[in-house]
Amino acid sequence: MIRWGHRFIDAGTGVTLDTWFPRTNEQKRRGALAEKLGLIQSDFVEIELGQPDEPANSIEEAYLRLHLLSECVHRPNTLNLDGLFDLLTNVAWTSAGPVLPERVDDLRDAVAGVDQQLTVFSMDKFPRMIDYVVPPGVRIADPDRVRLGAHLVSGTTVMHEGFVNFNAGSIGPAMIEGRVTPGVIVGAGSDVGAGSSIMGTLSGGGKQVNSVGEQSLLGANAGIGISLGDRCVVEAGLYVTAGTKVKTADGQIVKALELSGKSDLLFRRNSQTGGVEAVSSAGVNWGGLNTTLHKQE
Repeated sequence: MIRWGHRFIDAGTGVTLDTWFPRTNEQKRRGALAEKLGLIQSDFVEIELGQPDEPANSIEEAYLRLHLLSECVHRPNTLNLDGLFDLLTNVAWTSAGPVLPERVDDLRDAVAGVDQQLTVFSMDKFPRMIDYVVPPGVRIADPDRVRLGAHLVSGTTVMHEGFVNFNAGSIGPAMIEGRVTPGVIVGAGSDVGAGSSIMGTLSGGGKQVNSVGEQSLLGANAGIGISLGDRCVVEAGLYVTAGTKVKTADGQIVKALELSGKSDLLFRRNSQTGGVEAVSSAGVNWGGLNTTLHKQE
């Protein structure tokens, strides 16, 4: 795969700041006040995607891989993103365009000279997704909380408190009100509740890839360090790590890791003993996704 990209470069050092790859694969340029004022430069680059199982060889290829994830051309965990943090430049993302953090004051002075006000949205190695890729049929309440490289399919809603990192996201229509961290995928019809969290591959340097199956609910302020299968529920406020001791329906005490990925389970804390239990979720009706709320038309 070969794609044309439009690249912004720091005018003083020649360091690549970012690269945008339009879906049409045409040589389309972007405008930026920082370029007009001489702090950054731009050009077109033609980038070929290397072997998907090999790391990216350049900043430009790293951006291409992030675009392909957000365009839903590749699913999370199918592209090698090793070394991404070493490749990418820490950038000040501003209303006048991207600049190196040490150039922000210079940019502010230059912008003031043309009677404009500068806003700095963030200083990070990853930009907001929707400044580069706008996924069809998706609602995002707060664009600052979805990084480039997030994978969101049509029918997905990310509410104000939802957060989706790169190499993570939904593979079916879903509600995301909690944190979906790198490596994590959420299945169709599932709800990641408000304030909840799913442990990803960058959490504590972990390598275990966790996911949420279809028609499952991670309750408000809950969390998991394991995968959920289909039709599972984790009650509000309960955090289930891989090492959590869980009492099963037949009375056994097992580590939660042994239940990872299994379907039709309700994880709850016994209000009398305080112990964590995993019982059948059959008959548990958490309501499912609100079809009116998730209608994207």
